[in-house]
Amino acid sequence: MTTIKFRKIDIDAYKPGKSSIRKLKKIIKLSANESALGVSARVKKVISGKNLNLFRYPDGKSKELRNQISKKFQCDKEKIICGAGSDEVIQMLCQLFLKPKDEVIVPQFSFLMYRIYAKIVGAKVIFAKEKKFKISIPEIIKKVTKKTKIIFLANPNNPTGTYLTKIELIKLRKKLRKNILLVVDDAYAEYMKNLDYKSGLDLFKNKENVFILRTFSKIYGLSSLRVGWGYGSKKIINALNIIKPPFNVNEVAQKAAIESLKDNKFISRSIKHNIFYATKLRDFLNNYDINSNKVSANFLLLDFTKCKLKAKFFYKKLKTKGIILRSTEDGYKMKNMLRLTIGSKKENLKFMQVTKSIFKR
Repeated sequence: MTTIKFRKIDIDAYKPGKSSIRKLKKIIKLSANESALGVSARVKKVISGKNLNLFRYPDGKSKELRNQISKKFQCDKEKIICGAGSDEVIQMLCQLFLKPKDEVIVPQFSFLMYRIYAKIVGAKVIFAKEKKFKISIPEIIKKVTKKTKIIFLANPNNPTGTYLTKIELIKLRKKLRKNILLVVDDAYAEYMKNLDYKSGLDLFKNKENVFILRTFSKIYGLSSLRVGWGYGSKKIINALNIIKPPFNVNEVAQKAAIESLKDNKFISRSIKHNIFYATKLRDFLNNYDINSNKVSANFLLLDFTKCKLKAKFFYKKLKTKGIILRSTEDGYKMKNMLRLTIGSKKENLKFMQVTKSIFKR
C-alpha cells in the first residue's frame, strides 16, 4: 500500500502550561503568564459592540493598529508588522532568514518557540549556557560561527525571570558581527521598572541588525485573541510583508489591541499590582526556602534546591487543591523548579493559604 510521504521534523512539540484538572471545575491557573487583572474595560466595550463586521475580511495590513502602536511607542509605523501573536512573527523571521544548516543561537533556558520554528525550517539550534539562570554574553559569543544567522533572546527571559541590563544588551550587540540578526523579545517589558533596564525597542529603534518583538498577550490581557507585533528595518518589514498571511490578525483582535493601548490607567494598575504581589509572594516563599529571581516580569521562577519539599511534590499537592503552576521539566528540562504566574489578589492569597497548609503537614 502506497502512503503519502512527508518530512519528519525532529522537535518536541510545544506544551503550554496546563489549564485544567480532571474532576475539578474551579481552578486557579498560574501556569501561563497571563494578565492578573484580565482586560481593560475599554476592550470589553469595543468587542461587545455592534459595529463589528465579522462577515468582512479584516485590514490585512493592520493600518490603524500600527498607527496606534506608532503613537504609543514613538516609532515608525512603516517599520511595524503585526502578527497572530508574536509567535507568528518569530515564525516569519525564521522563514525569511534561515536555510537548512544555518545556525541559530538561543539561551539554554528560553521561550520554546524560538527553537521550534528554527528547527522547522531546517536550521541548527545552538544553546548558549546561562550563569545562575541568567543569559551569559560570553557564552553566546563563544557559540558564534560563520553559520550563525540569528540570536533570539527574551529580556526579561522566560522562564527564568532574569534580565540583561541596558549596558549588557548594548555590549552584546557590539560584540556580534553586523550580519547577525539579534532578535530581542520585549514580551514582558511593560512590567519592568528596574532602573538598570531598557527595553529592546528603546535601545535599538534605529538599528538595522536588531529586530524587536512585542505582544498583547501579557499586560494587555489579549492572550485568547492572538495579536503581537515586530519592529525592524524597512527592508526586513517589506520582505516579511511578502510572506505574511493576507489576513493574519482578525478584526476583533485589532480593535481590542487598539483600545488596550489607550487605557493608561489599566496598564498602570497592572504594573502596580504585579510589583506588589510579586514582591509579596517572593518574600512569602523565601520563608519556606523556596528561592526566586529578582522581581521583573509577571512570574517568578521557584527554585526548590534548599527547600525540604521537592518541586514535583509541591506541584502535585497544589493540583489537588485546584491550583496549577508551570512545570519547568516539560520542554525547559529544568529540574526541581516551577514557574509561578502572578495572579489576581484572590488567587495569590489562595495560593499562599494552600502553601501554608502543605508545609504544616
